[in-house]
Amino acid sequence: MGVLCLFGVCLIAGNKPANKNKKQKTKKDMVYILNSDETMGNQLLRPDITVLQGNVKLRHKGMYMYCDSAFLNEKTNSFEAFGKVHMEQGDTLFVYGNYLKYDGFKELANLRENVKLVNRGTTLLTDSLDYDRVLDKAYYFEGGTMLDKENVLTSDWGEYSPSTKNAVFNFDVKLVNPRFTLKTDTLKYNSATGIAHIVGPSKIDSDKNHIVSKRGYYNTRADQAQLVDRSVLTNEDGKRLIGDSIYYDRKKGYGEAFNNVFMSDSVNKNFLKGDYCFYDEIKGNAVATKRALAVDYSQGDSLFVHGDTLKLNTFNIKTDSMYREVRAFNKVRIFRKDIQGVCDSLFFTSKDSCLTMYKDPILWNENNQLLGEEIRIYMNDSTIDWAHIVNQALSVEKKDSIHYNQVTGKDIKAYFLNGELHKVDVIGNVRLVYYPEEKDSTMMGMNVSETSLLNIYLKKKKMEKMVMSPKSNGTLYPMLMIPQDKMRLTNFGWFDFIRPLNKDDIYEWRGKKAGQELKKKGRKSIPLPNHGIVKQ
Repeated sequence: MGVLCLFGVCLIAGNKPANKNKKQKTKKDMVYILNSDETMGNQLLRPDITVLQGNVKLRHKGMYMYCDSAFLNEKTNSFEAFGKVHMEQGDTLFVYGNYLKYDGFKELANLRENVKLVNRGTTLLTDSLDYDRVLDKAYYFEGGTMLDKENVLTSDWGEYSPSTKNAVFNFDVKLVNPRFTLKTDTLKYNSATGIAHIVGPSKIDSDKNHIVSKRGYYNTRADQAQLVDRSVLTNEDGKRLIGDSIYYDRKKGYGEAFNNVFMSDSVNKNFLKGDYCFYDEIKGNAVATKRALAVDYSQGDSLFVHGDTLKLNTFNIKTDSMYREVRAFNKVRIFRKDIQGVCDSLFFTSKDSCLTMYKDPILWNENNQLLGEEIRIYMNDSTIDWAHIVNQALSVEKKDSIHYNQVTGKDIKAYFLNGELHKVDVIGNVRLVYYPEEKDSTMMGMNVSETSLLNIYLKKKKMEKMVMSPKSNGTLYPMLMIPQDKMRLTNFGWFDFIRPLNKDDIYEWRGKKAGQELKKKGRKSIPLPNHGIVKQ
């Protein structure tokens, strides 16, 4: 009886369930032999190995594998395949190579020599490829090339997912497209969308421009880029666009930059700044807004122009000739060491080298102030040739805090020679308040005159003579007998409180006080920037 009890205990112990945590291997986990012209074993050298030769076909979890010969280890559920290796999964994934080592438990394939992976329009070429079926990722690590509809990508190391078509390339990465070449050290790419994500210092070169960026994306099919982290776009004509972020459309030929934007033109020696800039590289046009600033440094001393909006346009007259236009709108302020100005809007065209200031413009040079309804400045090789103050023209020279030389007329024309003023013509309804001086610059008195035409001739910034037509004797008041009501012309104004003080002050708009605005009077037609005519 005791023996029977002991036997029962042993029987129960022998039937104890296995550890539930231990992974169970089922038939579906195993590698199956579907075909082999010759199958044999080698009990002496490798007793666990089955040798397969000739038209070998194996299957594992939906993956079919072909080769010339193979060593199958059923115990480890793995095999080595040799010669014309071919892996096939449905109609989406095909992998070729000279050698394959496959682990059925880990679902890991190691392919070597002349490896080619084909996945719905994407081809990956390398000599060393590891494919993890569980993670659905293929890795190459001794150099590889990926090809799709338009792009050829090469790198030292990379990974590719056949299901998502996402790829990562590292070390000496190069993307070659018929329209451009991208070089970087790290690149994320999707072969289905053709979108490349830039995640490190990168360069994109084409026949027309050069892009440098650290982060962003490039749609290689739409030819559109969204770049951040102070990216730089440089064109073949010397123009450069920099911004915290840049959107660029290569097909349409335009770019937009946002925040802390800088656009330079090394050929014409000028640049634009602002918090937004639009650039059309086909037409050569640009627009800057939000603290917009244009700077011209072609003549040594830089000229700074600020407005709410700045526009640069380029026009082709003939195949070998073009001209540029610059427009500034709303609260325009100008600063250069020798000249400062304010107006509502400004227009410059290189066609006739004329800069026109509109709506209550004022210009200052040292102690001199010019104003009128409109100011036109004609340039010659970027230096002033002559200037025209149109309608209600007024010129004021500050002698001291009390005394001002003043001349007003319908128009004023000022002519320059070698950059210095040498003649001034005041035309129509001329009125003059002038303080003649002794040789030691002591004021002799105050002269008040009226005439129809006044010609002033200067030499070395000093007046040589003054001619009035018809001749006017005027009235000369001694300094101690000057009537207070004669010291100012009726349209006198000295607006130094709105004058730009330096290049940074041009951002601070200061307008005239209420009631000081210049109101237009009736006049003849005025040519507009679009070369039309307006009647006033």
